[in-house]
Amino acid sequence: MSFPVIKKTAYVLVNTPDMVIHNGTTQMVERATNPDSEYLKEIRSNLKSYEDVVGYAPNQTYIGNMTPDELENTPKPWYNKNVEGAKRFGKFGEIMPQDEFYGLMQISDVFDLVLLEKSFAASVKAKLMEHKLFKDKAESIKEGEEIDKIKDLVENNGAEGLYQGDKLIGCVRRAHEVDENLSAEYMLENLAVKASGALALAHLLDGVDVPIDEIEYIIECSEEAVGDMNQRGGGNIAKSIGEIVGLKGATGIDMRGFCAGPSHSLVNAASLVKSGVFKNVVVVGGGCTAKLGMNGKSHLAKNMPIMEDCLGGFALLISQNDGVNPVIRTDIVGRHTIGHGASPQAVLQALVLDPLTSADLKITDINKFSPEMQTSEITEPAGAGDVPTQNFKMIGALAVKSKQLERKELPSFVKEHGWPGFAPTQGHIPSGVPICGHGRDAILEGKLENFMIIGKGSLFLGRMTNLFDGISVIVEKNTGVVEEGGINKEEVKSMVADAMKDFAKFLMQE
Repeated sequence: MSFPVIKKTAYVLVNTPDMVIHNGTTQMVERATNPDSEYLKEIRSNLKSYEDVVGYAPNQTYIGNMTPDELENTPKPWYNKNVEGAKRFGKFGEIMPQDEFYGLMQISDVFDLVLLEKSFAASVKAKLMEHKLFKDKAESIKEGEEIDKIKDLVENNGAEGLYQGDKLIGCVRRAHEVDENLSAEYMLENLAVKASGALALAHLLDGVDVPIDEIEYIIECSEEAVGDMNQRGGGNIAKSIGEIVGLKGATGIDMRGFCAGPSHSLVNAASLVKSGVFKNVVVVGGGCTAKLGMNGKSHLAKNMPIMEDCLGGFALLISQNDGVNPVIRTDIVGRHTIGHGASPQAVLQALVLDPLTSADLKITDINKFSPEMQTSEITEPAGAGDVPTQNFKMIGALAVKSKQLERKELPSFVKEHGWPGFAPTQGHIPSGVPICGHGRDAILEGKLENFMIIGKGSLFLGRMTNLFDGISVIVEKNTGVVEEGGINKEEVKSMVADAMKDFAKFLMQE
């Protein structure tokens, strides 16, 4: 069989310190329940500078300036010292500052909901006109509004303020007078998803060797729902992102599955390409404002800065087999079904052991696993521990239990088959897909033969079911043999030659 390939990857971060304060749900709940709390008073003085965000080792790893192996060899703590020579732009994308992102939100806004103060608008327009991906789009940034108008909208008309430090510099207006689904809070949330997704997709398309008009389908896999009172999750962020970056020949759809959404989307994208329905499919996910500062109280309690200060985004291009790029094995897919239990062992058996066993593979045959890849310095202070390492240990224990690994080999298994977490806790962003960029590179460089993407999701959060969820898939080195219609090209030549010989014999007999 001819499997689809991961043609290209992109990963972006957006440093949004003031959105942490004003739009992260932990802080929003604190303001509503305890507005005079010490926590709220301490947040601003404990936010990292943009330079420190760029210099943070996991962030440099996320955008491709460091490898996971280099991160693993960097002594902890990471948050109190910057990587020497850290850069805003990386192999996979960039770390965008907040002011430019506000400008990108206005570029992404087609209903005049984002208003920026005049001097701020002029400043950010000038900056984005220097950005290689948005210099043409920056022309659409409007002249700006008087600050008094913006203040009135925020204080008296339900708008959400946009802040730069202590200064109000803009707002997002509500899109309907009474529809809560079109409130300013939700419009800001969805515009942030759209803009960060567009940033990731723009980096994916930059220099891509596939004609833009041959990208036919977009699957958007963040966690937000776009709609109004009549269809609260109707969508479609996918096409709205495609519109901003110029994918005029594409259609698309939003796909949701909590943290497992990106992995479901990847499998679906690969299936669409494998079946021949589309030649090139994009999977894209934007950032989540709600999760900014989610564990902030725990970080401050440990005398750490606020660690969840970035929106995350990514984009993947899935294409027909080109004989070069790593292939997605659509015939080896793990499924956490309705009948599986929710225990960690049951989940990993369904997602790791069962699909490998059915393919006559062992757990130890997989070079690298990518489950939940959150940065440990974010999760450990909150009591969740080092989430990736916990998963690697459980996968290793499963290998021991199934007699594929000696117990004494378990510590080395974790090191050899895992990578340190380097993704922000943006819900869907850390689950499985962070490996695609570095894993693809490692396979192309001959350092890896394969890796396994493991997406897991907590469906019970929606209060519709108590079920857990998950899906997994293997990516492996391309054999270099491209097949057409399920038949090897060499086999086609051989079949044609045999047919010609048979036909010649038939003519001779005649």
